[in-house]
Amino acid sequence: MIAGVHSLTDVQGKILRNHRRFSETEIAPHANEWDRAGRVPREVVTAMAQAGHMGALIPAEYGGAELNMIEFGLLNEAIGFGCSSVRSVLTVHSMVSQAVTRWGSVEQRHAWLPRLAGGEWIGAFALSEAEAGSDVAQITTTATPEGDGYVLDGAKRWITYGQGADVFLVFAGYQGRYSAFVIERDTPGLSVVPIDGMLGTRASMLAELRFDGCRVPRSGLLGRPGFGLAPVASAALDIGRYSVAWGSVGLAQACLESSLGYARERRAFGVPVFDHQLVQRLITDMATTVSAARLLGLQAGEMMQAGAPGAIAAVWMAKYFASTGAFRAASDTVQIHGAYGCDPAGAPQRLFRDAKVMEIIEGSTQIQQTMIARLVPYEERRT
Repeated sequence: MIAGVHSLTDVQGKILRNHRRFSETEIAPHANEWDRAGRVPREVVTAMAQAGHMGALIPAEYGGAELNMIEFGLLNEAIGFGCSSVRSVLTVHSMVSQAVTRWGSVEQRHAWLPRLAGGEWIGAFALSEAEAGSDVAQITTTATPEGDGYVLDGAKRWITYGQGADVFLVFAGYQGRYSAFVIERDTPGLSVVPIDGMLGTRASMLAELRFDGCRVPRSGLLGRPGFGLAPVASAALDIGRYSVAWGSVGLAQACLESSLGYARERRAFGVPVFDHQLVQRLITDMATTVSAARLLGLQAGEMMQAGAPGAIAAVWMAKYFASTGAFRAASDTVQIHGAYGCDPAGAPQRLFRDAKVMEIIEGSTQIQQTMIARLVPYEERRT
């Protein structure tokens, strides 16, 4: 039972169900195990690549699936239903793929996109630093021209799939502005330090990247010097927020299905837990949240696909509503499951921890509230 699926066309519903079958077979049964181990196995990512998922936003001429934005959203919902950590890998890889597709030179697209589409390369997005999260203007990593390339010094932190990625999209200050670089993992001067034990999405294999005289060839510069932050990073972050919005729909759907199953099977005071009206209210809220969040995702996807002026605001709203709704749904799921909801062997506590992360990544709830308020159209009227 997929809540609110009637909001999809027949074709969209079929796409979602197909992706759900992959998620239910390849991902969901292993999500708790991967969470405890703190790793997404590479063979799972390879299976996603073979299914065309890692080339979701890459043009067909480079071996990609070239999904439209609605199709990409439905893919993220299905993967998010199975495991938010796996969806996080898809998110950052898609951010890198979109950046290369949009801003790469002809030579760069031909060299990099087939590898990204086929899963030979898995990309990670390296923008955040210890003192530069939401406020990206505080980036201190620097790029210095030297010979026919650049030398990078500094560090990036909280990099999703940093422990497993083959290539990184790195942002660094360059002559008073910011530039974007595509850097392979084995580049001398780059070291990867694992970050383990995070609150949620524990299997997403976060890492710190340290650059110590890391020499990058001129061909590693994406776009022109000083072109990195506003065009490249902003566009990639829009894809990230959109992905997280749909992933949160999937997470909330997982909460709904888990809660329904448990409430109908568990008995308390002589009747199934589901028969208690307060439990019904919690499940009603979950189902409504899933349906409404999916509708906001559809609206955002249609506007992004059409290049509509209000697309960015629609993405922010979709991510804000879906992520906060997913956290409420996850909290209620733990409540419905009682002691089992807190058991590390069960899914509810993982869903709860993962849902909290959705409220932080790709723009915290508070940043979103500020930005959405500023994006609301306003026409001053004088009397």
